[in-house]
Amino acid sequence: MAKKIIVIVLVLGAFVGGLVLLLNQEQSQAGADFKPGAALNVVATSTMVADMVREIGGDRIAVHGIMGPKVDPHSFQVTSSASAALLKADLVFYSGLHLEGKMQDALEQRAAEKKDTFAVTDGIPEDQLLKPQEEFSGYHDPHVWGSPELWVNCLDVVVKQLAEADPEGADSYRENAERYRAEILELHRWAKDRMAEVPESQRVLVTSHDAFFYFGQAYGFEVRGLQGVSTSSEAGLKDRADLVAFIKERQLKTIFPESSVNAKGIKAVADEAGVAVSPHELFSDAMGEPGDVVELHGESYDKGTYIGMIKHNVNSIVDGLK
Repeated sequence: MAKKIIVIVLVLGAFVGGLVLLLNQEQSQAGADFKPGAALNVVATSTMVADMVREIGGDRIAVHGIMGPKVDPHSFQVTSSASAALLKADLVFYSGLHLEGKMQDALEQRAAEKKDTFAVTDGIPEDQLLKPQEEFSGYHDPHVWGSPELWVNCLDVVVKQLAEADPEGADSYRENAERYRAEILELHRWAKDRMAEVPESQRVLVTSHDAFFYFGQAYGFEVRGLQGVSTSSEAGLKDRADLVAFIKERQLKTIFPESSVNAKGIKAVADEAGVAVSPHELFSDAMGEPGDVVELHGESYDKGTYIGMIKHNVNSIVDGLK
């Protein structure tokens, strides 16, 4: 009996020790992006916000993005590694407009208490936001990065807060922001020209959820999603039947899955409607893998950047619909 007790104690001890080691490793990895000597340690939520902050901050700052590729911000729950990073952060940037559904209250509370947490979408005039959606608790549609022209407004929030927290780097932040602003506006011009290649009768974008209204507004496309603005609301049988009928009525030939949403629903719709599912997942709520560089239509771009994300989406949509 004594031997059994000793064995049980040893096994439990090894398990607890391994668990502690795992947690310690996870917490240490949370600060892995916080390089020594950085003027500021910054946490960003979505991949799009993290990319923006890195572009503006450059080498002066260390940025830790707590959401990776394929992560759905609507349902993201704070992990221990994210909590550890937040504790070490000098500044925190998040998208806002209730994109980070489960984190929203905590972010707003931190912003009120510590004055170091900022929603980048505060830089967008309210009259340019799409009207509140009923199924999104009356809040504005948060997927503003779908329009590069709107997204550039968010740069001003990041520049202002970085410059105030690190005055010595203010000129560098402003220069980086102006360069990046020019690149985003050039991206918008390129996208308009490319999307114009799709015949008007085919300018209908059907995706897994309603994340592309700003994109559709920017480039003259009608947009339909299987799920609502938030992926937390499941599509019912009537939603699916209505979408199938719409696809047949408009005689569409291709519909699109999204990288951060399970493709099962959109594939079922495609089967019922008798249309193709694009082999290319659109990036809706998260960018692609960093370093995933592709060459297409004479261009090279990294799908793990905001500019590469938009170019991937535009090329996938045009190739699928024209």
